[in-house]
Amino acid sequence: MADPSSYRPRPGQIPDSPGVYKFRDEHRRVIYVGKAKSLRQRLANYFQDLAGLHPRTRSMVTTAASVEWTVVSTEVEALQLEYSWIKEFDPRFNVKYRDDKSYPYLAVTMNEEFPRVQVMRGHKKKGVRYFGPYAHAWAIRDTVDLLLRVFPVRTCSTGVFKNAARTGRPCLLGYIGKCSAPCVGRITPEDHLDLAEEFCDFMAGRTGTYLRRLEKQMAEAAEELEYERAARLRDDIGALRKAMEKSAVVLADATDADLVAVAEDELEAAVQIFHVRGGRVRGQRGWVTDKVEEVTTGALVEHALQQLYGEERGDAVPREVLVPALPDPVEPVQEWLTGRRGAGVSLRIPQRGDKKALMETVQRNAQQALALHKTRRASDLTTRSRALEEIAEALDLDSAPLRVECYDISHLQGDDVVASMVVFEDGLQRKGEYRRFQIKGFAGQDDVRSMHEVITRRFRRYLAEKERTGEWADGDPGPVDAGGEVPAVPAATEDDGRPKRFAYPPQLVVVDGGRPQVAAARRALDELGIDDIAVCGLAKRLEEVWLPDEEDPVVLPRSSEGLYLLQRVRDEAHRFAISYQRTKRAKRFRSSPLDDVPGLGETRKQALIKHFGSVKRLRSATIDQICEVPGIGRKTAETIAVALAQSAPAAPAVNTATGEIMEDDEDGAPETTAGAPGDPVTAGSPDERRGQET
Repeated sequence: MADPSSYRPRPGQIPDSPGVYKFRDEHRRVIYVGKAKSLRQRLANYFQDLAGLHPRTRSMVTTAASVEWTVVSTEVEALQLEYSWIKEFDPRFNVKYRDDKSYPYLAVTMNEEFPRVQVMRGHKKKGVRYFGPYAHAWAIRDTVDLLLRVFPVRTCSTGVFKNAARTGRPCLLGYIGKCSAPCVGRITPEDHLDLAEEFCDFMAGRTGTYLRRLEKQMAEAAEELEYERAARLRDDIGALRKAMEKSAVVLADATDADLVAVAEDELEAAVQIFHVRGGRVRGQRGWVTDKVEEVTTGALVEHALQQLYGEERGDAVPREVLVPALPDPVEPVQEWLTGRRGAGVSLRIPQRGDKKALMETVQRNAQQALALHKTRRASDLTTRSRALEEIAEALDLDSAPLRVECYDISHLQGDDVVASMVVFEDGLQRKGEYRRFQIKGFAGQDDVRSMHEVITRRFRRYLAEKERTGEWADGDPGPVDAGGEVPAVPAATEDDGRPKRFAYPPQLVVVDGGRPQVAAARRALDELGIDDIAVCGLAKRLEEVWLPDEEDPVVLPRSSEGLYLLQRVRDEAHRFAISYQRTKRAKRFRSSPLDDVPGLGETRKQALIKHFGSVKRLRSATIDQICEVPGIGRKTAETIAVALAQSAPAAPAVNTATGEIMEDDEDGAPETTAGAPGDPVTAGSPDERRGQET
């Protein structure tokens, strides 16, 4: 535990101006980010007598080892920089709202020639109109099914659309009138775009225009004795009214507003947001957070607004945002929201009328969400804590292993040998810190030797970086290093406090295997001089736990929570390893002679295959014929011709179900003259086909 006075800035060193500050721990990890109107006054609050600090603030300042700050011009700039740094560094002591689910949206892809209506989750894409979020995907599908009677917009995938265009036959929705069938030319791209825009207008709350127009058309059809057409229009009106009933009117003045409510106790807080558009509730979402810092309700609201609108622009930020408490000060937040929208935004507390009544409803939802979260988490925390305690007791560890790393080896009869590293912290997956390895130290199948190589490489870099910097942080080597190591996802390369995949050592290393694999892992750590990390292995046969230098395994009861957690860790490592191995194998099988042509990218390779139909036909083409392909010059054509002339045709593939030799057109799509569709196909030697994935 650090003494805050050891890193307290000297008097007069801190500027008396707006800015953003960062606290870092002894390993240079950013653990807290804050903003202040006056950095000098705000930071002085952290360096008073520890007895006078809030327990969570005291925990933060004693964990920290240094503080640094950045001066900005205005409080709005401080707000923007604070949001950026919290998102970038993920500091452990900041309020971070976490979604209890990934909420689905109704999306209309207005950036396509024929816009498509579909359900979307995750990050928003440019050129796509979003409506929601909804609590359930089925709620979106029910609404769309009703609206397609009136707005028959395309809903099919790209593959289905292209197949219908190729065959000249629309899908079932085209036959029953719930799609205008642009795939077969029943409607022009311009008319279909207008139809999609009308669909978006209706979803945005402008419903009266379409209802009045349909009612007028129905009356005219009845006057002209076109009763069948009038009946269809009557059904369309009923469908629209039914869709509107799914989102009841809550504000009579057709207001566009977001209502944010907070329910909190000493440890946690829950936020509920209702999105009201055109006076109707169009979406709802909720977040929960641990109160790891001393924070007021206004500050919780401010953090919620940052997360809610930090990535939004334009109409996604409504004219009015209603909250239970205002941030202090409120002016920078309101100015920031105005900048995100590009027009004025009112941030206020509702005082009376329908808006206050609706805020009370949102508040009740927040309270129920917090109560439900506590019920679920109590069970989860109890189970995970018991599992970690059982593992510590069974393996004779000094404390519960809060960080566990598991390693597994995967290959196909000695080919494409890879390994995986998965990380569990506090019994939960940390997918952002997973790692994948290519075994490059030797060729062939040797799981024990592979395990030794992987453990050595993982902890050798850890020690080298620790020695270089004197800290525990470790830089990322890049996409593939000289040893063949591949990151699971891109990571930061600068030593600036970002979470790093190899930054911290685990308390327990688990290997998928028995005594030989455990001995190899322990030997690798011993060779590196690491003696404070426990090692064990979980054998699949009897689910027994092996320890280094022990003749007999540790057998945990089948009902043990500790065994269940070890199984989850082992199975996740196996899944991650085998998925990577399959990816590498598939890439090798899909290889083409064109891959070896220098300077030939994927786009031009596809253009060549599309022009000639196959590599076989391309190989027999002349240089002048190759030059006819758009984007291929004479020099490139000569290089392609030389490369194809030097490459030998690939070995024929074999249908494993019938034993027949496949005819390959050399473009990665084997063709057969016999055999049932869908028969498994493989290529290579009989030994490869008999190999099993491990």
